[in-house]
Amino acid sequence: MLSKKAKYGINALLLLAKKTEAEPVTIHLISEQASVPQKFLENILLDLRKAGILGSKKGPGGGYYMIKSPDDINLADVMRLFDGPIALLPCVTHKYYERCDECQDEETCGLRDVFLELRNETVELLKRSTLSDIMRREKKLNPSD
Repeated sequence: MLSKKAKYGINALLLLAKKTEAEPVTIHLISEQASVPQKFLENILLDLRKAGILGSKKGPGGGYYMIKSPDDINLADVMRLFDGPIALLPCVTHKYYERCDECQDEETCGLRDVFLELRNETVELLKRSTLSDIMRREKKLNPSD
């Protein structure tokens, strides 16, 4: 399941991606418009800045802004940033591999094979799903906006 932190991060990114002005957006405004508690949002935005997705400016007129294009920010990267592995079993993760304690032989484990296929399909779909794609879907689903 997607954590609140990841979901809030994606919502904050979508809000910033939709801004047409090049000026930084304050944490307060992002919090209000993305419906994310401000205290929680501060850490999320810092994580996104450290990951090279957002930039920030201090002082009057300061706030956060997009560094990367919405076309270059995919859900797999954002989810891994906040939630770690995408796989449901530790033996099928790419970046966080751990052997399952009860496994006799990974090469012949049917359960592992099913969850490896599920992980691969899920990761491919999430890599193809960018912020731009989400915004296009929103427009398609709500053409009156």
